[in-house]
Amino acid sequence: MSAETLVVIMNKMLKLHKSLYELTVKKTDIVKKGDTAALDQLLKDEQAHVTAINKLEQERLAVAKKFSPDASLQEIAEANPAENDQLLTIKEELVEVISEIKARNELNQKLIHQSLQFINFSKSLVMPQEKEINYGPPAGKKAKPGQSPGMFNSKA
Repeated sequence: MSAETLVVIMNKMLKLHKSLYELTVKKTDIVKKGDTAALDQLLKDEQAHVTAINKLEQERLAVAKKFSPDASLQEIAEANPAENDQLLTIKEELVEVISEIKARNELNQKLIHQSLQFINFSKSLVMPQEKEINYGPPAGKKAKPGQSPGMFNSKA
């Protein structure tokens, strides 16, 4: 097993991560528009990407273990001078794309949170909560044992 196999797997992972980043950019626009049907479809596409990335990661780990059970990508690259530059370049690009995905997902999370706050605020304006008015004891208080629930103690 050569490092070329590892390079092929890493290139596939890089392509999938770039595609996933494009989906996160689209998600931002969809969240801004409030299109829930498109968001649902996009989430399915994202899940398919994540599943494929996980599968490739398992393959990458299996190939890396054939070099050495606990070798890092840096060590594998150093042991294979022919693929050294390719492996390290792909690694840097992956790290960059993953950080961009993380930043975009944080933005999307904030936008979704704001949308939910707006929905809850709008809902409270349209359907205000009614306070219950009754003549019973407050909901949190219970009568003490041996004491009648009324206002006067009949034993006195």
